[in-house]
Amino acid sequence: MSRQTSVALRYDTRLPAPLVIARGKGDLADRLVTLAREHGIPVVESHGLAESLYGTDPGDLIPERFYQAVAEILGFVWRSSTAETGENKKVWDENYQGQ
Repeated sequence: MSRQTSVALRYDTRLPAPLVIARGKGDLADRLVTLAREHGIPVVESHGLAESLYGTDPGDLIPERFYQAVAEILGFVWRSSTAETGENKKVWDENYQGQ
């Protein structure tokens, strides 16, 4: 089954907000997830946020209205990843909200 939408983000402390680096729907969305996993990049499933961010062009910073949602996900990823491997120990749930 194909993911409907995937959006790849990059967070760089030198930038004022996370940057959209890729996006895709259908087979391209699946390919983005496969590539991320092959390279040890954490994958978080948040379908509503992905759909909302899909309107942001690659190379653009995420819109300010998404800062809180993306910050919660980034915090979750940082807390649940190991320093050595970058592997997620937990699965993101859209209802997680910083627990």
